[in-house]
Amino acid sequence: MMVCRMTLMVCKKKKSKIEKKTKWWKLKKEECCEEFRQKLRQALGGQVVLPDDWETTAEVIRETGRKVLGVSSGRRKEDKETWWWNEEVEDSIQRKRLAKKKWDMDRTEENRQEYKELQRRVKREVSKAKLKAYDELYTRLDTREGEKDLYRLARQRDQDGKDVQQVRVIKDRDGRVLSSEESVQRRWKEYFEELMNEENEREKSVEGVNSVEQKVDKIRKDKVRKALKRMKSGKAVGPDDIPVEVWTCLGEAAVEFLTSLFNRVLKSERMPEEWRRSVLVPIFKNKGDVQSCSNYRGIKLMSHTMKLWERVVEARLRKVVDICEQQYSFMPRKSTTDAIFALRILMEKYRDGQRELHCVFVDLEKAYDRVPREELWYCMRKSGVAEKYVRVVQDMYERSKTVVRCAVGQTEEFKVEVGLHQGSALSPFLFAIVMDQLSEEVRQESPWTMMFADDIVICSESREQVEENLERWRFALERRGMKVSRSKTEYMCVNEREGSGTVRLQGEEVKKVQEFKYLGSTVQSNGECAKEPIITLEGSVAFTFPREGINVVTVQVVAGNTIQQDRKTIAVHEYFRSHLLAFSSNLDEHNPDVAEWRLDVSRVIKNSMVHVVMAESVEYLFDVSYMIRKIGGVDENIINVDNNKPVEHVPEDLIHKTLKD
Repeated sequence: MMVCRMTLMVCKKKKSKIEKKTKWWKLKKEECCEEFRQKLRQALGGQVVLPDDWETTAEVIRETGRKVLGVSSGRRKEDKETWWWNEEVEDSIQRKRLAKKKWDMDRTEENRQEYKELQRRVKREVSKAKLKAYDELYTRLDTREGEKDLYRLARQRDQDGKDVQQVRVIKDRDGRVLSSEESVQRRWKEYFEELMNEENEREKSVEGVNSVEQKVDKIRKDKVRKALKRMKSGKAVGPDDIPVEVWTCLGEAAVEFLTSLFNRVLKSERMPEEWRRSVLVPIFKNKGDVQSCSNYRGIKLMSHTMKLWERVVEARLRKVVDICEQQYSFMPRKSTTDAIFALRILMEKYRDGQRELHCVFVDLEKAYDRVPREELWYCMRKSGVAEKYVRVVQDMYERSKTVVRCAVGQTEEFKVEVGLHQGSALSPFLFAIVMDQLSEEVRQESPWTMMFADDIVICSESREQVEENLERWRFALERRGMKVSRSKTEYMCVNEREGSGTVRLQGEEVKKVQEFKYLGSTVQSNGECAKEPIITLEGSVAFTFPREGINVVTVQVVAGNTIQQDRKTIAVHEYFRSHLLAFSSNLDEHNPDVAEWRLDVSRVIKNSMVHVVMAESVEYLFDVSYMIRKIGGVDENIINVDNNKPVEHVPEDLIHKTLKD
């Protein structure tokens, strides 16, 4: 027999550092919004007339928000199953605990009966609280915000079920693992500081361009009001800690202040210094080594008020700049579906004609982060943008600074002198201007050339021609500071008759593939869609069905470690073949053969939502028909909605109204 004594050192779990935040989300409640307005009025001397200068206004708003709405504790929100908890339940449980202690100290029958009675009362209170909470949930689901809450909950539980959510260790440039907080913070700063301050080799723009000197109009209230309506709520705030919900809450007083502020910025060409700061959050791309910084995309959290200013400027730029038809990104009445549909139609025509089609999918390295600022100003002037707006945009990028917020804390601040702001409201259009000018001499008409931001596809009837076009694109882009990725650019031959090899880029072979995921939709070298589309909560899927008639789709919902998946057959009409599929509440707007689609997926939605919303049974859930909303321009009498029954018939008028031909 052996006796052993051991002393084990238990490693304490490090707490995540979470910044305390003002509870701005309370402004969704009208009573909180009204109290905020009243307190702000008191702070301003009895009236909601905001001071002229930004610094004073911002400080008054922040201080009032902290007093009225409160500040979070700074602790991570626990994923409790008691989200339905209320004060009545808390009070009943506290009384039950006291009764239990009393019975433990004096084991009389009277104390026992008192404890048992309180125990039964707690169960009743819990049942009432759950029922009330679920009723409120399903009532809220009929609103736009409620639908967002449900899908946000499902996505969050999907993230909670993953093995890796936040990485506290990272690798340095030589592949060594760093574990201390200081070294991890230094590595994140080193990586992004190098990424955002290093230009690719390029030729200087020697071609002269005349600047457009013209008088610009003052900014009107209706334009500010329109920009404010376009802003989304519930987004992470920037370093100034003032969300767009504040301006929405203040109403017309905010519009007057913002209009005056923006006109001063336009006149002086100098925005508040506070807007120049941002917070950079690394987002994992869900591919590659999770400990490698290069597999993260940096998204900047910027001032919401600056984003409003950007939207006002963007609206004016769009009136004077014409972007080429080959650009599908962030263009009016264009989307990924249009680009995918055009490419698929081209592929199908060449397959039907038994002819080869050669496609090169061009990828640019760190496209947004490596745009040379001088090239941006040059492209804006060449596009006919007034010099006043060029100087205004230059001011947005002048003296910009950022910090990286990672799992182990926040890094030191550093300057950002190259590239566009990731997360900016204006950046997509500025990038479109740059690509429009750089590709002016090399692009062909659509669909032979199509661009979606930095995703470029080049098509041709011969391998030699597509190789020549690729080289022309490379030269046009790289001479101006953009770089074509040799490792991620891929080549595909549609309807290949015999091995025709691959194309070369500066002597290097471009990777040849049999299928490619283009803007979320998989295209194949045989011109068909052999794979079934998988519709999930993550977003929409652009898909072209291989044939008219009965086709199969897969509906999937992930809730924590539970995966609900069902294969469904749906009837697809010819004019529905290429379409945007979405597993969402607005099924009418997105999916083919609406009536049959809704009947097919209703069961899997119910079964999945049991896990998503943690309901005890399917009885708590709603039918898909409960989520139908009135479609603009369609008579609500057309839709016969019964919340207790699935919709069995949807008129053809509604189908033609809500689905694109």
